[in-house]
Amino acid sequence: MTDVAGRPRRRGLGLWAATALVVGNMIGSGVFLLPSSLASFGAISVLGWLFTSLGAVLLALVFARLGRCDPLVGGPYAYTRRAFGDFLGFQTAWGYWIAIWAGNAAIAVAFVGYLAHFFPVLASNRLLAMAVALVAIWVVTGVNAFGVRQGGIVQVVTTVLKLVPLLAVALIVPFFADPANFTPFNASEQGSFSAVTATAALTLWAFIGIESATVPAGDVREPRRTIPRATLIGTIVTAVVYVLGTVAVLGVVPRDRLTESTAPFADAASAVFGGWAGNAVAAGAAIAAFGALNGWVLLQGQIPLAAARDGLFPKAFARTSRGGAPVFGLVASSVLVTVLMAMNYTASLVSQFTFVILLATLTTLVPYAYSAMAQLMLLATDRGRFSRRRLLTDGVVALLAFAYSLWAIAGAGYEVMAKGLLLLLAGMPVYVWIAYRRKRGTTAAFPKKSDEGREAA
Repeated sequence: MTDVAGRPRRRGLGLWAATALVVGNMIGSGVFLLPSSLASFGAISVLGWLFTSLGAVLLALVFARLGRCDPLVGGPYAYTRRAFGDFLGFQTAWGYWIAIWAGNAAIAVAFVGYLAHFFPVLASNRLLAMAVALVAIWVVTGVNAFGVRQGGIVQVVTTVLKLVPLLAVALIVPFFADPANFTPFNASEQGSFSAVTATAALTLWAFIGIESATVPAGDVREPRRTIPRATLIGTIVTAVVYVLGTVAVLGVVPRDRLTESTAPFADAASAVFGGWAGNAVAAGAAIAAFGALNGWVLLQGQIPLAAARDGLFPKAFARTSRGGAPVFGLVASSVLVTVLMAMNYTASLVSQFTFVILLATLTTLVPYAYSAMAQLMLLATDRGRFSRRRLLTDGVVALLAFAYSLWAIAGAGYEVMAKGLLLLLAGMPVYVWIAYRRKRGTTAAFPKKSDEGREAA
């Protein structure tokens, strides 16, 4: 087939191929240990999943609309920078970077948790568990330091087995659930609203990465229709899998045992089908966690690389190896992961996982909130591009997504909010230093902001 100019037409991605990308980008390792973090709340955590799913749909619509209106710009960092300037652009990149390396600590903990199914000493010896997690982090850091291609090979191999254990438990085990395991409905000491808010903050971790699901318009057939529909359908499919998986685990594993479980999906499979099934699910989950760790370690170097090329991060982050890998960013990020894990190694695996995912989710929600406001800014400053109906519907979606982000931030709790705020504010001296360097005329290492430079980056 050819286009109107007689050139060969690129086939591109259709609706179902794009939807598959959405699902694949969101389903990672986080959900495999979440039932243990949610067990102390009881069955009310399912409501948290439902509210989070609704919020994820709203955020997906925001990112889909931003990508559709301006396909040359992608991601919370770029949207925020274009709408509000360099300072909020820097703050978004800073918070996003924190979310990635802090999240990598949580993924490493999940990886060790499922290894503990085979090596129980990892569940009791916290120093050994931390050591194994750090070995995994530095192994994938070394792999990615050789270049993006090497990291991609590892990612392809591990992704193949990612969905198998989750789908097996989510689709089959619920039929064997014991209703008694769902009582009391609210097992926490909090009121129902507070409990739902807290579980919503936890469950949002499993949807982190929803912004990466917006496929560039040039690679999709009929992007103005396909991208929003694929994003919406993919988010709903992912939510259904998550909810069913959580119901399955809650239904077959007693709550007092689940709160201490380092491999809840494996325990659920063992309870229904026997030890062989638990071993298979634990192995699949460990591989999935290792694959997710590899993928996000790759990103922990790429985010500061992009910001450094725009002149918003120190120039050291813009350096790449012969293989194109941002080695400084990779190593610096993994050093911070190591420090974070060393500060929390005395806690149990489940407690470490819970704290770190709340911290990572908080620092991601700030960029999400900025992106929702960037959508409103686009509507306010470029009204002529949109019909009155679009202005109304997109404005309402952006406001609801912003309100959801604020609600989820509140659900993280005062301790996490305080530490997250400190991490975000810690970036301000870095921005001041960069601005000072610019003022003194040392901007050669910091390219000026321009559409051309942004597209090249």
